[in-house]
Amino acid sequence: MFELYQNESHVNLCVNDLSLGHMVDANQHIILHNGKAILLDPGGHKIFSRLFSQVAEQIPIKDLRYIFFSHQDPDIIASANGWLMTTEADAFLPSLWIRFITHFGVDSMVIDRITPIDDQGMVIDLAGLKLKVIPAHFLHSPGNFQLYDPVSRILYTGDLGASVGTTQRFVEDFDAHLGFMEGFHKRYMAGSRAMKAWARTARQLDIETIAPQHGSIFRGKELVERFIDWADNLECGIDLLEDSFPIPA
Repeated sequence: MFELYQNESHVNLCVNDLSLGHMVDANQHIILHNGKAILLDPGGHKIFSRLFSQVAEQIPIKDLRYIFFSHQDPDIIASANGWLMTTEADAFLPSLWIRFITHFGVDSMVIDRITPIDDQGMVIDLAGLKLKVIPAHFLHSPGNFQLYDPVSRILYTGDLGASVGTTQRFVEDFDAHLGFMEGFHKRYMAGSRAMKAWARTARQLDIETIAPQHGSIFRGKELVERFIDWADNLECGIDLLEDSFPIPA
């Protein structure tokens, strides 16, 4: 676990060392504000107990106020029932995926504590902090959201900005980093129209840090702007489709 930001009443933490074996490496993010916490994309069953312990080291579990699920992937929501059954936290999930989360074993006793996020996004009030839940649909999920913290000026981008195979906490050389994220984005992001819509949105925010769910973090205005410009011009997803799909012989 390491800090992304801290002042007298506010801390942003990243946990990046819980994945095991064949798991895709993932970052779990925690925002603490005025003694209350929100946990972002807490992951699957196999990391639940260790992440629970790390959260409990930072704040009494009763003060974990919210859990944010950016979309439906198992590396984000598979541990949902564990968190809801062992804490008093309320959760937020894109409305598109509310009827699917029960397939991950979410108990009927806690399903009512999950608030569906409307397609237009929303604001979450964490002890007076207004966190902005911003639509990022088709990047890569059709129902997908990012979370912006106006105090730390961190945009938590989920799979957008993800990198695979790097061990660096922070991006140091953008051009060298492309090799860790270009292939992922070309396959997992839906297409350039969605990327351009996101870039226009991101340029309206005061972003100091882009913190993805996988891999290295973009810290500082220069790297943030480099990433936004790169995303704005990337051909990916359906842009790269051939005229037809192959039929195996």
